[in-house]
Amino acid sequence: MSLINRLRNDRLFRAVAAAAVVVSLLLVVSAVALTHLLQLDPCSLCIFQRVLDLGLAVTLAAAAVAGVASLVSRIALPVALAIALGGVAVTVHQSWLQYSPPAMSCGPTTHGPIDTVVAWLGELWPSVFLATGVCESKELVIFGLSLANWSLLGYLGFSVVIVALAMAAFRGGARRPA
Repeated sequence: MSLINRLRNDRLFRAVAAAAVVVSLLLVVSAVALTHLLQLDPCSLCIFQRVLDLGLAVTLAAAAVAGVASLVSRIALPVALAIALGGVAVTVHQSWLQYSPPAMSCGPTTHGPIDTVVAWLGELWPSVFLATGVCESKELVIFGLSLANWSLLGYLGFSVVIVALAMAAFRGGARRPA
């Protein structure tokens, strides 16, 4: 039995979606904890990834609550995939900045749309969303990969899981557990 067919089982679908919610929330908590414990200076792209992770949590929670055969899941999962692919784009850009910094970067002095949103969020909840670093900085490297590189792998993983969930939902997954 293929993975997609197994995910048509409503309990398994909900469990996988709920696990993805937990992982996305753990990523936010871990990022905040690392920032404070290691006194890191997150950049606006780092903070924006926290926003994307929260967006993943919300959309995947909607799918987990609604179940495999729900219209809500068929709406929430493509939105979640768009968020995850946005995360891929952000982390690829940040990784590029880290490995070949151009003359311009992102950071507290730039004013693009992401920087504007992050600055506003930083004013509302500074302990979670305040950006103080620059994007080309690799303050923490684990096994040769920067946090942006690890985030890229995470967003790719989310994308795979979301595609599998979406395929099950769009194939009409009304099978109930035995």
